[in-house]
Amino acid sequence: MPKVGMQPIRRRQLIEATIASIHARGLADTTVKQIGQAASISPGIIHHYFGSKDELLVATMRSLLEELRTHAVAGLAAARTPRERAEAILDANFSLAGFEQPAVTAWLAFWAEVRHEPKLMRLQTINSRRLESNLVHALAQIVPRDRARTVAVGLMALMDGLWLKCALTGGGLDQAEARAITHDYLNALLAMEKAA
Repeated sequence: MPKVGMQPIRRRQLIEATIASIHARGLADTTVKQIGQAASISPGIIHHYFGSKDELLVATMRSLLEELRTHAVAGLAAARTPRERAEAILDANFSLAGFEQPAVTAWLAFWAEVRHEPKLMRLQTINSRRLESNLVHALAQIVPRDRARTVAVGLMALMDGLWLKCALTGGGLDQAEARAITHDYLNALLAMEKAA
C-alpha cells in the first residue's frame, strides 16, 4: 500500500523522468520501462498513477502548460501598463525551467504528436487560444483592435520559431536572448503602428 501523500510526489517524479527520457531518446523510443528506471519506480506504478504511457504524456504536457500559466499569471499580476502586460506574456513563454533543453525537446516532441493525438491537440489549442487572447487584450490598448490580432499572431509565430531554433540547435539560444528578440520585435511593430 502506497504511503499517504506519495501520489503528487510520484506523479512529479514520473513527469520529470518522462521529460528526461524524451530528451535523451526521443518520444518514439521512450518506453514505460525507461521512464520507470529514470524515476527509480516500477513501471507498474506508472500504470497505477496514469493508466498508460499516453496518459502520462498528456499529464506531462499539461504540467509544462501549468508551469507556463503560473509564470504568465505572476508576470501579469506585476504588470502596470498594457505594454508591460504584453511583455509579461512574452517573457513567461521563455521561463527558466520551461526553456531548458530537456523541456524544449519535450515540447518539440509534443508539437509533432499534436495532429495525431486528440488530447494533446486539445491542450495545445487551449494554450494557443489563451496566449492569443491575452496578447490581443494587452495590445488592443496600444494599437487598433484589428491590428492587435495581427501583431499578436506575429509575436506567437516568432516565439514558436525561437522555441524551434532552441530545440534544433541544442540550446543555442538562452532565455535572455529569446526575450530580447521578442521585445525588439514588439518595439519595432509598435513603432511601425505609431508611424502609420
